[in-house]
Amino acid sequence: MATAATPATNMAMIKPCISSSRKVFMSSTASFSTESKEASWNRLTSSSHISSSFRSIFSAPIKFKKVVTRAMSSENENKPLPGLPVDLRGKRAFIAGVADDNGYGWAIAKSLAAAGAEIIVGTWVPALNIFESSLRRGKFDESRVLPDGSLMEITKVYPMDAVYDSPDDVPEDVKSNKRYAGSSKWTVKELVESVKQDFGSIDILVHSLANGPEVTKPLLETSRNGYLAAISASSYSFVSLLKEFVSIMNPGGASISLTYIASERIIPGYGGGMSSAKAALESDTRVLAFEAGRKHKIRVNTISAGPLRSRAAKAIGFIDMMIDYSLANAPLQKELSAEEVGNAAAFLASPLASAITGAVVYVDNGLNAMGVGVDSPVFVDLDIPKDN
Repeated sequence: MATAATPATNMAMIKPCISSSRKVFMSSTASFSTESKEASWNRLTSSSHISSSFRSIFSAPIKFKKVVTRAMSSENENKPLPGLPVDLRGKRAFIAGVADDNGYGWAIAKSLAAAGAEIIVGTWVPALNIFESSLRRGKFDESRVLPDGSLMEITKVYPMDAVYDSPDDVPEDVKSNKRYAGSSKWTVKELVESVKQDFGSIDILVHSLANGPEVTKPLLETSRNGYLAAISASSYSFVSLLKEFVSIMNPGGASISLTYIASERIIPGYGGGMSSAKAALESDTRVLAFEAGRKHKIRVNTISAGPLRSRAAKAIGFIDMMIDYSLANAPLQKELSAEEVGNAAAFLASPLASAITGAVVYVDNGLNAMGVGVDSPVFVDLDIPKDN
């Protein structure tokens, strides 16, 4: 993808949370391990692509409570699971757009892994060395901890740049760029072929990436190239990935992307064509749900997530204001966690959501439902409940 940062609701720090009274998620499933850092690293094979869909909102310090909800499962996978658990044992998930441990892509990977899925990821080529180095040095070990104390294991990391469909699409200046040196087979078609050779098939595809080189510019000041670049990296990349992956996805599989309320509401500061890209992504979700559903029995949904603190989102410059605005105005006055978005993705990927497709699922504490900002002085005399 391009080097410019984009606003993203795709990233946020994940704090490991281990319940002592009961285990949450799946214990000892798929390919989790508590082995040493070096042993864990040896299982990771080199290869990767970008993670970065950015997100935003406004400011004024506000108190809030952090509430985390989790998908439930059994302490012992050999015992019958109670209730309606999110059970993804035996499933394989490819998450496109994991470049660090504080984004939505990472959170979704953790939730899918906790539910039993095998995890493989795609990382943006220029970010590959740093990502793998951080994994190797154990920098992400704390973030890899699952609720039962085991570590999330990534079976394989692939290099990826979803802006290019095939080698013929890659311009010479990118081919010769030193940040791409040493990596190969990172275009979409080559990536899918590599996954097919290595694993045969997948069950879950997650699109957790975006880029808008002119995101800080108002739409009226956005160039044609900047606008088209945002659409290409943030919207068409999903179409391209699903187009290629659908041939190796098992029937009953699921595909999930990440969108943002700027697709349907005005969010000043979220520019450069990114709001248009998210609107296109949501429209494509509906059309792809029909086509992939009829032809391949694959479900296609997108999650509209609220603002989260992340390295990518901070690139816009006002993510803290956006979070404060949400805290003041959303029906639920708490800061959204990446884990909550990850859990929603795990649900959508599971058999529990077998009849849900073509949907935009809001995971934003209800902010999307608001028509006004209740923190406005206009409403000062109204008796509006507030979290003190």
